[in-house]
Amino acid sequence: MASSSGTSHRLLYAGGGLLAVLLLVGGLGWGLGWFGGGPTGVSVETETAQTRTITEVVTAFGRAQPEVEVTISPDVSGEIVALPVQEGDAVERGDLLARLKPDDYRAQLEERQAQVAQQKANRARRRADSVQARQAFERKQQLYEKEVIPESELENARSTYQQSVAQLEAARYRVKSAQASLRDAREQLQKTRLFAPMDGTVSKLTVEVGERVVGTRERAGTEMMNIAQLDQMELEVDVNENDVVNVAGDDSASVEFDAYADRSFRGTVTEIANSARIQNEGSQNEVTNFPVTIRILGTPNTGPAVTREEGGLARPERPTASVNGPVIRPGMSGSVDIYTETVQKAVAVPIQAVTVRDFNEVGPQADSARAPEAPEEDLRRVVFVAEGDSARMVEVTTGIADDTYMHIRSGLEAGETVITGPYSAVSRELEPGATIRTQQRGGRRAAVATAE
Repeated sequence: MASSSGTSHRLLYAGGGLLAVLLLVGGLGWGLGWFGGGPTGVSVETETAQTRTITEVVTAFGRAQPEVEVTISPDVSGEIVALPVQEGDAVERGDLLARLKPDDYRAQLEERQAQVAQQKANRARRRADSVQARQAFERKQQLYEKEVIPESELENARSTYQQSVAQLEAARYRVKSAQASLRDAREQLQKTRLFAPMDGTVSKLTVEVGERVVGTRERAGTEMMNIAQLDQMELEVDVNENDVVNVAGDDSASVEFDAYADRSFRGTVTEIANSARIQNEGSQNEVTNFPVTIRILGTPNTGPAVTREEGGLARPERPTASVNGPVIRPGMSGSVDIYTETVQKAVAVPIQAVTVRDFNEVGPQADSARAPEAPEEDLRRVVFVAEGDSARMVEVTTGIADDTYMHIRSGLEAGETVITGPYSAVSRELEPGATIRTQQRGGRRAAVATAE
């Protein structure tokens, strides 16, 4: 009996201890809101609206290119027999760039010269025939006036004279035609030598001595080389159609090249294309961009350069690496930040604090001036302001934005506390008039909100 009584007491003590633990855990869970009547919801972060300077930036990517660059193609076809320049050489206007084999064109020139001489001889013969026919006609006319010969002989003489005059005129035109052919042959011979059309640098060379090239007179022509003025560079970037409307001529820009990660260059917008470049047209991935040209300010490509001592040109090459600054070469990839607009002393909030709500679906404690229920959506931009233990939805008018903050034109004053996150709470879960309480988490101020 004593053993049975001890066992009962031990069970009673164990049951009492378990009940005490359950009560303790339940009270703690109730107080922390794990279950029961405690507040439920999602944690949200807050930040105070402040006045700051906001600059709207359009970012785009492209490649460097000379502001002035010409492609050299021959006007005539032939074999390259001389190429006194190399890629990277500096040239001046009128310098010899290449020479084609002239034998065929020289032969054509000699042939045309012979044709001109032949036509001139034919013209002289026709002139003599014309003089002789005119004299014969004049004699026949005198005899006819004396009634020595019949009228038919006079008419034959007149016809012969007129024919000789026409033949002389035709001979004169043949001389002019032969002379024109001679000039063309002379020009073709001269075009076997290619000269630099401007001062610059051989930025691209695609041919070698011994290659045959095709002249532009016959078809598109062979692109032999490019001459560029590398002292003034630019960047052509593709700007999305949604951003190009904010870009204007002379907007300032900051340019960075992958090759110079520690340097940035100043730039300005010089040209905005009127026609778009459409990629993947007709597909779901269709993208519409507009080319925008950014001039790089300053002279990053100036400085001392190296000369070649043997062969070709011996003038300083432009550009080469120097201690005075980096060299921006055609084709280098880079990014550009175009500063389109700046607002001073703007009331600003983090971008993620601004969301969109349908005023036909918000609760009765939203805004009294909200639109009545309608079949179409009434979407407006809003922010949620934390006021004590509640969240108030405020309709706002927004302006420009940078990477972090958005300008609030109306609806919000500096110093008000806005709810900035998490995204799911701001974009979907928060409702007008929600109850909030503040908590401290990891040194950051947060709030817990619940819909009333």
